[in-house]
Order: sequence, then structure tokens, then C-alpha cells
Amino acid sequence: MKETIREQIYKESEVYYKDYLPHISIDCIVFGFHEGSLKVLLLQLMDYDIWAVPGGYLKKDENMDDAAHRILQERTGVTDIFLNQFKTFGKYRRTEDFFQDYDDTLWHKQRFISVGYYALIDYTSVTPTMDIYSKDCRWIDVDEVPSLMMDHRQIFDQALLELRRDLNYKPLGLNLLPEKFTMSELQKLYEIILDKELNRGNFFRKMKRYGILTKLDETRKGGAHKAPDLYSFNLEIYKKALENGLQESW
Repeated sequence: MKETIREQIYKESEVYYKDYLPHISIDCIVFGFHEGSLKVLLLQLMDYDIWAVPGGYLKKDENMDDAAHRILQERTGVTDIFLNQFKTFGKYRRTEDFFQDYDDTLWHKQRFISVGYYALIDYTSVTPTMDIYSKDCRWIDVDEVPSLMMDHRQIFDQALLELRRDLNYKPLGLNLLPEKFTMSELQKLYEIILDKELNRGNFFRKMKRYGILTKLDETRKGGAHKAPDLYSFNLEIYKKALENGLQESW
């Protein structure tokens, strides 16, 4: 018979005290883009209707970024993930309500300051994988996010806000689009994230000025209209732009 989430939590508590650094947790907002929609990867807890963002704890001998990559690899099966640490969350008793019926000595009930990361990942490369506390793991449209446990809604909202802010001075798309894409597909991605329409001509001119795109000698076949040109990212210039930033906003 499968153990309940309560039984799992008590069983893991002793292991966590032994192997992990106390009072620090990691929560990850994983964004993917599919069929014109921005999606977020969520877990549904066993014995509850509530959902959670992927997360975990920091091992005693582990770097913070390495821990975030490890946690996301376990949930997605992917190693090539763009990660950005965006904020820490340390509100007093931020986890109190969820664990109020548990023993005070439980690892999970201690006060934790959570380090928030947002991740950008190729939707098609992901195999959503449940952890030991969940009964489901799936992509959900960002406009249809269900009730989230503890302060995970606040973490999600802040991650989406930070992603929109970052779009003003960093390139975006390498980890969300396929290797080859049309300018319309790239513009659609920006519009979905920014939640506003962009002028087609201005978008094209800005992208050309940034120099992060390479026009391919290929077109997207099919459809009644002229086949649109295909592009890919110039990785060298793209990575420099990530480091140095772009000088214009949307």
C-alpha cells in the first residue's frame, strides 16, 4: 500500500537533518513555451488538491546553483536549463499553516528561507517527473495556475514579473523555442510573456539590431501564404548579450 504524504514526510525528515543544510530551501518556477502558450511546470501533492512548484533543499557540500540544477533535472530529465536566481522569500511562518498539525521537531516545519529561481526550458525536451510527495506533475498555462501551497503563488507571481523585467535588457528564446523558428514565432513568445502586442516592423528592426539572430537559407514549408524565413540564435552573440545586457526596452 502506498504511503501517505504524511508518512513520507516523517520518513524523510531524519535523512534531511543528516544530509542537508538547515533553514535553506530552493523553489523553482519552470517556464516552457508550447503552441503559442507560456506554461509553468507544477506538482500536485498526494492526499491534497493543492499544487506546488518544484523545490528541494541544499546539500551540505553543494553549491546553490548546482542544487537548483539537480532539483530541476530530477523533475524534468533535462540538463540544459537556463536558470536565474531572482529573489529570496523569508516571511515569518511562511510554511506554518501547511505543517501546523505536524511535530515541531520535523525538518519541514522548521523556519526556511527559500531561494527563488526561474528556469527557461525547451518544452519538448521535458519528461515531467513526480517527486515522492506528489501524484501528478504537468505543464499548466500560466493563466490557469490552480491553488498553490504555502507562498508558492507569491513566488510564481514574482518569477513572472522578473521574467518580464529581464526581457527588457536580456535576450530570450534560446531555451524556449526550437532550434529553427520564424520571426513571427519569436514575436509571439515575447508578446505572451509581456502580455501585450508588439509592432511587427519595430520588433523585426530591434532583433536585427541586436545581432543575436542568424537568418537561415530555409523557409517554413506549408500553408497558403508565402513560406516565412527561418532563423536560429547566434550563440556567441547571444551569450555576450546575456552577460552585458541589451540597451533597449519593449
